[in-house]
Amino acid sequence: MSHKLTIQPRRNLLHPRDEIMRTMDRIYRYRMTTTSGGNLSIRDDNGDIWISPARVDKGNLTPKDIVCVRADGTVDGLHPPSSEFPFHKAIYAARPDIRAIVHAHPVALVAFSICRSTPNPRLFHQAFRVCRKVGFAPYACPGSDALGESIAKTFTQGCDSVILENHGVVVGGDSMADAFQRFETFEFLGKTLVKANRLVKAYDLPGIRYLKDEDFAQALDRGAPFESYDPPAPTAREQELRKELCEFVKRGCRQRLLISTEGSFSARVCKDTFLVTPTGKDREHLRAEDIVLVSANGRETGKMPSTAARAHQAIYERHPGVQSIVFAHPIVATAFSVTDSNLDVRTIPESYVFLYDVQRVPYGLHYGDASKLASYVSESAPTALLENDGVVITGKTILDAFDRLEVLESTAEAVIDGNAIGDISTMPDAVIDELCAAFNLG
Repeated sequence: MSHKLTIQPRRNLLHPRDEIMRTMDRIYRYRMTTTSGGNLSIRDDNGDIWISPARVDKGNLTPKDIVCVRADGTVDGLHPPSSEFPFHKAIYAARPDIRAIVHAHPVALVAFSICRSTPNPRLFHQAFRVCRKVGFAPYACPGSDALGESIAKTFTQGCDSVILENHGVVVGGDSMADAFQRFETFEFLGKTLVKANRLVKAYDLPGIRYLKDEDFAQALDRGAPFESYDPPAPTAREQELRKELCEFVKRGCRQRLLISTEGSFSARVCKDTFLVTPTGKDREHLRAEDIVLVSANGRETGKMPSTAARAHQAIYERHPGVQSIVFAHPIVATAFSVTDSNLDVRTIPESYVFLYDVQRVPYGLHYGDASKLASYVSESAPTALLENDGVVITGKTILDAFDRLEVLESTAEAVIDGNAIGDISTMPDAVIDELCAAFNLG
């Protein structure tokens, strides 16, 4: 048996028109652009640039709406290309390695653009890895050659994620999937920082916690590898759990509780066997066959489980009653994880009954000896903040874990909003004791 898995890159069989349409639909559905805002493009092997059209509803694009600007300058399409085509062309000329561009006006990154600031990707190891070097391009009139020159100059400095002064954001990638991942992660970073800054002000904290070089190295070294094995024919339970995991992961992405390429969700099949989401695959488009079966030291042949799989395994081994686990990055709860603010869930009965008291796990604890994490979560302590790494939640079922994820994020948001109104009044010990007795909380 071998520890290594060689994954052949998939040929992209999706036409640029369809890829742009599908990605724009997703960006619009995630509320990261408006009907009139934003534009996407892909440069193909011929040097032709496929781009979203000007003045067409971004929430209702069809493949026929996408425009092709040929390498010789001729235009094919029902509409004119986006008015921002000049800066797309300028970026491609400046950076031959870039094959796709996403430009939009997501709220958090626009907030940074109007404050002439850039989000610091050292907040999370994922953001640091995905967003790479962040840049800032001075203002120029939209659609002008001057704007193209300003943005292209910033990209030539090695930046892949660029804030546009008083405008929005532009990111580039080696494919549309890569560019979308960078764009989504960049906006997640921005939103988390906005919420974290509110916490710092509300609780008069010293500041937001950022990661050091040694922290990034620690994240890269996490988890021991699994050996390849061929599992037996799937049971009906395994088949049902695969379907359920895919459904809830997709729901989590659409509700912005999960990032498309980060976080992990698992479900126990039997004593020492569990299913877990794979590494490096878009969460919203997962299929049942993408989910990875892990048993003891083996992982399903031809698949690579989440890098957090050892942490999942350690929790299952220590807590037989835990049947499902989710590692996620819900924006507001994650904001608590990057500050020293306590997330007190003794706010309303539902919050405490579902979450109990939320634990706080020191950064990187689960990267080395994953068994250490298992001492922080259990059936009677199902939720924890992972410093600078989101949250971990356990449940008796997949639905139970997902429900707790929703409640945790809603509670965190209510606490932040409550601080904007006045002093928060948490439930006293007598009420907590009453809830514990009424709902048999251990």
